[in-house]
Amino acid sequence: MTKTLHVGIASYETMKSRTMAIARGQLKPKKDDPKVWFTSIESFAKVLSDRNRALLEIIVKEKPASIAELETMSGRAKSNLSRTLRTMQRYGLVELEKGEGGKLIPHVTYDRIALEMPAYS
Repeated sequence: MTKTLHVGIASYETMKSRTMAIARGQLKPKKDDPKVWFTSIESFAKVLSDRNRALLEIIVKEKPASIAELETMSGRAKSNLSRTLRTMQRYGLVELEKGEGGKLIPHVTYDRIALEMPAYS
């Protein structure tokens, strides 16, 4: 089954206004409305760079049992890898599950991403 993360690009002010309207009950989000927001296409592109998408693919295909194992599989330095995974976790792209001995096991949570953004400012 395909699981899609709906992502939006909007200014901080627009996101804040939308969140407040939802909190006040003035706006009811639709099922396929973005769940994750970025403030720019550049920030979205950084998180989902080719290198980071390759990392997600390694996680899905190789199913590492720990971040240390993923470090070996990906060839990325531990500090860089940990920072990248925390960022991806913040955006809902990965989950870090506590395993045996407190090891963190990375899992990819979505297999598709749908982007919604205005065509112009």
